[in-house]
Parts: sequence; structure tokens; C-alpha cells
Amino acid sequence: DLGLSVETVRTIDVYTIDTNLTAEEVERVRRELFPDPTIQASSAPVSLARVFSWLVEVGFLPGVTDNVGKTAREGIQEVLGRRLSPNEAVYTSRQYLLTGRLTRDEVQRVAGDLIANALIQRWQIRSAEEWAAGRRIDLGVPKMIGLTAPDVQVIPLNLSDPELLSLSHARVLALSYEEMRAIRSYYEGPARIAERRALGLPEWPTDAELEAVAQTWSEHCKHKIFNAHITYEDDQGRVQEIDSLFKTFIVRATEEIGQRVDWLVSVFHDNAGVIRLNGDWNLAMKVETHNTPSALDPYGGALTGIVGVNRDPFGTGKGCRLLFNTDILCFGPPDYSKPLPPRLMHPKRVLRGVHRGVKDGANQSGIPDVNGAILFGERFLGKPLVFCGTGGIMPARIHGEPTHEKRANAGDLIVMVGGRIGKDGIHGATFSSQELREDSPVSAVQIGDPITQKKMFDLLLEARDQGLYSAITDNGAGGLSCSVGEMARDSNGCELHLEKAPLKYAGLQPWEILLSEAQERMTLAVPPQHIEAFLTLAVRRGVEATVLGRFTDSGAFHALYNGKPVAHLHLDFLHNGVPQMQLKARWRPSALYEPVLPEPADYTVLLCAMLARLNICSKEAWVRQYDHEVQGMSVVKPFVGARNDGPSDAAVLRPLLDSNVGIIIANGICPRYGDIDTYHMVACAVDEAVRNVIAVGGRMGRIAGLDNFCWPDPIPSPTNPDAEHKLAQLVRANQALYDYCTAYDLPCISGKDSMKNDYMVGDTKISVPPTVLFSVLGVIDDVTQVVTMDAKRAGDVVYLLGLTREELGGSEYYAHHGHLGQRVPHVDAAVARRRYEALSTAIGRGLVASCHDCADGGLGVTLAETALAG
Repeated sequence: DLGLSVETVRTIDVYTIDTNLTAEEVERVRRELFPDPTIQASSAPVSLARVFSWLVEVGFLPGVTDNVGKTAREGIQEVLGRRLSPNEAVYTSRQYLLTGRLTRDEVQRVAGDLIANALIQRWQIRSAEEWAAGRRIDLGVPKMIGLTAPDVQVIPLNLSDPELLSLSHARVLALSYEEMRAIRSYYEGPARIAERRALGLPEWPTDAELEAVAQTWSEHCKHKIFNAHITYEDDQGRVQEIDSLFKTFIVRATEEIGQRVDWLVSVFHDNAGVIRLNGDWNLAMKVETHNTPSALDPYGGALTGIVGVNRDPFGTGKGCRLLFNTDILCFGPPDYSKPLPPRLMHPKRVLRGVHRGVKDGANQSGIPDVNGAILFGERFLGKPLVFCGTGGIMPARIHGEPTHEKRANAGDLIVMVGGRIGKDGIHGATFSSQELREDSPVSAVQIGDPITQKKMFDLLLEARDQGLYSAITDNGAGGLSCSVGEMARDSNGCELHLEKAPLKYAGLQPWEILLSEAQERMTLAVPPQHIEAFLTLAVRRGVEATVLGRFTDSGAFHALYNGKPVAHLHLDFLHNGVPQMQLKARWRPSALYEPVLPEPADYTVLLCAMLARLNICSKEAWVRQYDHEVQGMSVVKPFVGARNDGPSDAAVLRPLLDSNVGIIIANGICPRYGDIDTYHMVACAVDEAVRNVIAVGGRMGRIAGLDNFCWPDPIPSPTNPDAEHKLAQLVRANQALYDYCTAYDLPCISGKDSMKNDYMVGDTKISVPPTVLFSVLGVIDDVTQVVTMDAKRAGDVVYLLGLTREELGGSEYYAHHGHLGQRVPHVDAAVARRRYEALSTAIGRGLVASCHDCADGGLGVTLAETALAG
């Protein structure tokens, strides 16, 4: 990839054991734990490095999660039959042995641009001559050292507006003038000052308070743009006042549809949406994005994305058993050959890292990855889009109570379960609420641990079934400040003792403990009478669980450290005090043209060229690395056909072994259409997702949707002069979502927006195209009636359902010729619905042998895929 002449590359895994072991113990551990003797050699303490031109050793920076090291530590305890102390650890690194005619500068490029990430790793280089002369590599033990003693700082807010904004920027608060002023006003006034003095708190906010408010008020958590008041002017000069896109278009559509369907269970107020599978079971699903972290550390960002979204349905109601994952990924072109702007990785490296992160997170968690897509476009160079989804199943009732309901009650204990807290992930919520800049904080990057999380899930399902907790949620954005703060709304207060929190290492400040987004953690409300049984079960299952405080009815979020108050915030201010944005949107269609292209001279050559395009060609080599068979539920897999190499339209799972009822998972996404009109982009995405469900045997009226918006920044600023147009694009996208969801009786049960998908360094700005992923979750009564896309028999008649119009705008065909076009496909929802209902009836009667939707590449590609798979 770097154009360098490398003859061979070999690797050596290095384990640095920071503990006192005898020579006999070292030998036993080496022999019994680390190598596979069939294919690997091992040695301790003598190095295995032989025959190389250059040696590069790469290890983690201090404080970065080392999952392999953690597992090795557990293995050493098993082999030796004794516990290691908290200060005894194992750290991993990897040596790369390169042969070839390389200069030191070229090897440095290999290290920095290909095999290591300076944000989370360090490395050293030795030539063969240096190694022979005894200059060994010593990365040292990456322990966190030099950390300061706990201290609570006071942040005065009697500042000018520019100083307030500078403070927001310096502390990565991502708050505006208006929001900083609102916080200042909250602390002013004699009554508030007297209240704080009585509590032993200073007049102005502590660092913990200011940071907690910033996380709770972040765009990531509060969706301020979707809840803004927008004055919208269309291309005819008509003005519409919109009080919240979310309420006006998404909630309203689902409420209207909810009056016509009877299977909605819980929407918009928990971590995931919930629908009814049958009388005994419910389904939950959530799709999230993890774009900015994946731009900085593709592997860690994507791994955290997939294990993070796992916690959403698990933290819904009393908790779900997780059934499946999805991943839809958008990257810059892997063959990109232009110079890269500062701090950006090559798209091929981002692709490999993100894919490996999703794969490791899903496979190691024992959750099948069943549906997805990989798209490419040059504007995804600044930030990849990493959509990760998870679905789960929960009993409709446990111990006679609805499982989708939960409530933290005053007196319940606050219990944190799972991993420990470190500096990783601090400011994740606010960091993802702004553009990617040269000074974006590396501390916002975290690496998940799917093994620890899987053990935690197993424990919590057992505790759920025993009725040991009242409520549960995940520790994601904002850490404890958000998870405890959100649950405290149920009881109307909490008292949190931060010194009790288990830490990865000493020296974290109280505000860092409160905000850390260190992964694989859940927060629970446990009634006092159940705490002994819960903690006993946690010990038996080898999962750490710690009581951090209790829920109260004080009306306040109250945090202490060693008995001293560090934060006291009224819940009403914390959750409802953020000022509503006042924004303007102005829609003017882009001046586009329709290209005039000659008829192709050779349709065979054209079809082969279309099949080879990045957004059409097979992704089998990537998808096959995901485990889509684990748990044994798959009916329609990602690939089907005579040789299992045809791309299926949707996944079908059979979650209950005593029933043929199934679930269908599919998606629609078409960002190129948005460059013409985001209204029709969303219409086509919704329609594509529905077509995919119908194509495998699903039916209208039993499909739920999830909307995920990824947008360039629509907030006006000196560097964002076209913000009103971007916001108008967002308005039109939401209008389409309402129109087509209501037309199809397709309620949105969950969603997410990511509104700052821009890269800005110096004068270089790269913004993603406005993109909506529309995922669907359907129910099919009998999985034995599904159909797949592959042709079954010679002689079967081929039918094309629907009309072909001259609508090539945004198509792969135009892109192949270097054009965008103007005539984007329009969807006639009323006609389409009748067509889909008729097709469902035909499939149900056994009249259809195969079915495949027409999407990228049109009819030609659809027929080619069907034929190749049959």
C-alpha cells in the first residue's frame, strides 16, 4: 500500500509479565498458556527474533485498554492456581520482522502509517546491525504514572461572552454562548449561592458539575438540532415554523401509525425501541453511529461502536438476550491516491481497522452479524460513517411484570457492573458533538472488551430472571454522569460516592471518574433487600459489581468524593435547562443538469464494468469474516444460492426453537441521491428497506423502522456559510420520513442523529454527504415460507414488477461516467404499497421461486446477481 519494497514480514507476539514469578513458573506459563505448539514457537526470556533487515516493536501507550494482556493475566492465574495482586499485570506488544531494501525513514513510514496508531500506541525501530550489536528494544511497562492526587477545581463563570466560549473550547465542552450563559445564570442569585454554601460547595461550579452539564447537554445526548425551533423557507418562499423536527415528523408519524397497529410496545423513551414478536416475547433494536472515534482509531472506534450498541437493547426494559448485529459502513475510496490532509488515515487502512473492530466485537461476543453494507465515496474521507445495530429478545413478562418497564425507586442502591473506570473515553459525548479538528482529544478514544461484556451480560440475564434489580441502563456517553443522572429522573434524585468506583489505576480526578466512558459497564438500581443476593451472584460469575450510592427523592444529582460534595445539580436544570436552539433553514434546489450519454456500444462490457464498481461488487471476502451462524438461528444468511455466494436482500432469523415465527432484518441507504434532493433520498432509502423485507417473504403492516441521520454541520459559523441549506436538506429529509412511513404504516421505533460529520484543519474542510440509514425489523409468521434471490430452475418465468422511468440521477451508471444527474428516482408510495402487498400474497401462496429487489445498478445488476447465484 505504501509502494515500498518489502520481501517478507513475520510477527512475534510479546508478553511482558509485570510480576514476580520463579523460573519454573515462567516456564510453566510459557509452555501451557501462550503458544499453539502445532504452529508456533515460543521462548522466555530469550528473543525469537532472527533473520531480518529491520525490527519494529509496537505496544500500547499507558492507560490504553489491553484486552489480550488482561486475558493473559487471567490465564496465568488459572495455570498457577493463585490470584495476582491488582498491581500485577500483563502487557502485550508485537514485533514486526521486515526483510528488504528499506531505509530507516521508510521503516518509520511503515510503523506510523500502517502498523501503529500514535494516538494509542508507541513503537521502537532497530536495524539488524543495531540488534546484533546488542541494542535491544525496551518499550518498558506502560503503567500510568505521575498522576496527581484527587482535587476538585472551581470554574468561575463571571466571564465575558468570548471568554465563556474560550472556556468551552478549552475544556471540550462543545457548548455555545447561549448555553454557557444559561449555566452562569443557574449559579447566580442569593438563594442558589446560599443553598450551595449550606452544602459545602463554592459559589461557582466545580469541574465535575460543569463537565456533567456539558455531557448531558451535548448534541450527542440532547439532539439539540432535532429539537430546535426552525424557521424553514421552501423554494416557493413559503415559511413554516417547526418546533422540533423530532416531534413534528418522527414522533407524530409513529403516534399516528400506532393508532392503526397493535404491536408497538415501547418507543422513544428507552435505549432501544420495542415491538411485539408474539404473545410471549418482545423484540428490541437500536442502531448507533461511531464515526469520529473510528476516524481517529478505526479498530478501537468500531470495536467500541459494536459492543456499545450491544448495551442499548440490553439496557432496554429489564434487559434483552441479544440475537443479532448489523453493520453499514461508509468509507473513502480504497484506491485513493491523492495526498492526505493532516491527521487522516488512508481509507484502506480505515476500512481494514473498522472491519476488524466490528468483527472482533461481534464474534467475541457470540452475537451473529447478519445484515449490512459497505459503501464508498470520496467525501467519507474526512470521517467514515460506522453504523452498528443490535437486536434482542425479552420475555413479555417476568414474575408477572412487563419486562419492557423499569423504574429506579428512591432507596434503591446504585450499582455499577462490569469493567473498571479509566481515562479512556473522557469527553466522548462532547467530542462527538463537534467537527474533527487537529486538536481533537485523544482521550475520547476507548477500546472495548467484548469478553468482559459477555460475562457481564450472562450475569445480568440471570439476575433479571431472579428479579434482583429494578432498572438498568448502559454506561455510554457521559459515563456515570449520564447513566445515573438519567435513572435519577425516576426517583427524582441520587447520591453518588465516586471514591467507591473501581478504577483501572489510581490518580483519576473525581470529574474524570464521573465522566469516563470506559466500556463494558452497566448501571443498575438494586433494592436493598436484593443486594446481598446480587453481589453473591456477581462473585460466583466472576463479574465485578460495586455499590456506588443510592437513588433518592431529593430533586438533585448529588455526587461526593470521600464524603465531600463535588457536584449538586437540580435535576430539572440538568435535564431541561438547555436553551432551545433558534435556527433558520432555506431550501433552494441545486443547479444540476441531466447528462446526454450515447447508447453503450457493448452492453456486456458495460455490465461487467458496473459489476466491478466499488458500490456494487461483491463484499464476500469481508463479510465472510463475520460469524453469522453463532446461536444457530439463521434461516436466510448474508449469502445464498447454489454456492452461497449471492447477496441476500435481508436476513431472516428463527429466534425460538419451539416456533416457526421469524424476524427479518434489512436496510436502505442511498447517499448519492441526497446531492440532488434529500427528500427523495429518504423516500428511496425507506422504500429500499421495505423492498428487501418483501423480497424474502415479509409483509406490510408488520415492519418497524429505525432512522439514523448522519449530516454535515447545519449550524451557521464563519467556516460554515451554507448552513441554512444543509438544515433545509435536513428538514426535507424529515418531511419524507413522515410521508413515507405513514404511507407504509411503518412506525419508527428508535433512531439516532450524528450532526457534526465534518473534518476541519486549516483551510481544508471535508463534509460527509447528507446520509440517512433506514433499518427495518419485520416479523414473519412462518420462516418455512421465505424465498431467496437466487434463480432456482431453468425455464422459470422472469417478471419485473413496477415501472421503469427515466430517473438515473444519482445512479451508479451516471457515476461510472462521472456525472450526478438531476432526475432522482421518485417513489409513488400508494402504488408501491399495493404492489408489495400483492407480491407478499403471491409469495405466501408459493407462487414465487426467487425474488430480488432492483437497487444499485438497476435491472442489469439485479438479473446478473440472480443468475450468478442460481
